[in-house]
Amino acid sequence: MTPPLAGLRIIEIAGIGPGPFCGMMLADHGAEVIRIGRPDEGGGLSVTAMDPLLRSRRLISLDLKKPEAVLVVRRLVQSCDGLIEGFRPGVMERLGLGPETLLGDNPKLVYGRMTGWGQTGPMAQDPGHDINYIALSGALHAFGPTGGKPVPPINMVGDFGGGGMMLAFGMLAAILQAQATGRGQVVDCAMTEGSAVLMSMIWGFRAMGRWGNARGTNLLDSGAHFYDTYETADGKWVSIGSIEPQFYAVLRKVMALDGVEWDPQFAPAVWPSLTAELAQRFKRGTRDEWVAAFAGHEACFAPVLDFDEATAHPHNLARGTFVEAGGVVQPAPAPRYSMSSTVPPEMAGEAETDAILAENGFSEEEIAALHEAGAMGKA
Repeated sequence: MTPPLAGLRIIEIAGIGPGPFCGMMLADHGAEVIRIGRPDEGGGLSVTAMDPLLRSRRLISLDLKKPEAVLVVRRLVQSCDGLIEGFRPGVMERLGLGPETLLGDNPKLVYGRMTGWGQTGPMAQDPGHDINYIALSGALHAFGPTGGKPVPPINMVGDFGGGGMMLAFGMLAAILQAQATGRGQVVDCAMTEGSAVLMSMIWGFRAMGRWGNARGTNLLDSGAHFYDTYETADGKWVSIGSIEPQFYAVLRKVMALDGVEWDPQFAPAVWPSLTAELAQRFKRGTRDEWVAAFAGHEACFAPVLDFDEATAHPHNLARGTFVEAGGVVQPAPAPRYSMSSTVPPEMAGEAETDAILAENGFSEEEIAALHEAGAMGKA
C-alpha cells in the first residue's frame, strides 16, 4: 500500500533541529516535502548528506533575499498543503512570506511555525536552545540525580518531542481540518509549551501528591530502587523498571531479595538504602551475566546498549529498527502500519532547483530569468 501521507505536499524552509525533524517525519510517511535551502548549502555532499533529519526530500536552492526567489516560493505554495518555517517571529513577514501573504495566495494552506518561546509573549524575540526552553517549562528541573544539578536529556524533550513531533501532529490536525472546511491556518508550535505537554503525567502525579520537587526522589526519576539503572562488574549498565507488584516480585526472585525490608515497595523512606543494596548486588556480575539471569523472567529488565550494540541487538535486527542509507546508519521510519508502507530513507543530495521548478510549471525562459536575477545564488 502507498504511504499514509501520500498526496500531501509540504514546503520546508531550511532550518536546524526541530523544523527538519518535522519535515523528516512527514516525508517518512509519504508526504512530498520540498526543502528550500540557501544557495551555499546546495552541494549535498557535505554535512547535509550525512544528516538523517534531511532525508527523503528534494532540495531547491533559493536566495530568499531576492524578490524573484520570494515569488517562486509564493507560486509553489499555491499548490501545497503546508509550509514549515523555524525563524524568529517576524522574519518570514520581513521576507514577504508571512502567513497573511501565503494564506492569501492559498486559503487552504497550513502554515507551521516552529520556535522556542512561541510567536507572542515577552520572550518571543529572545534567542535560546532546547536547554533553555525546557528550563522555563519546568521539565528540565525533573532530570538529574538526587542532590545534583539538572541534567539536560540531550535535546530530545524540547527540539524533537516538544518541538518537531508536536509540530508534525499540529500540522496534520490542521490539514485534516483544512481538507474538511477549505480553510487553512497558522500552527504556532513553541518548544516550551510542547515540553510542558510532555510532562502532563508528572503534573497529574503532583496533583495526587505522588511527585515532589526534589530531583531524584520520585517514582520515575531514579528515586525508586525498582526503577533505575545499575552498573555491572564490567563497567556496563542495566535498567530495571519493575513498577507493578507482579514484576517487582520477579525482580526479588531473580535477585534473591528475601528480607522483609524489600516488602514496602512504595515507601520512599526506604528507597535510598534499597537502591544502595541493589547497586552492590549488580556489581557482582557482568552485564551479560545479568542478561542471562533475567532471561525468561518478567521483571521489566533490559541491558543499556550503546549505539553500536543497539544496531546489532537481535530484537532491533528482527524489527528493522535501524537502516543504512547513503552510508549512514540511522533509525528507520516509525511507527509501522498494518497496511501502508513508510518511505525507505534516501539521503539528501544536490539541489534540483531547475528540475523541480520545471515540474511545477516554470518555463525554461522563467528559470533562465531567475538564474540571471541571482534568485538561486550568483548569476
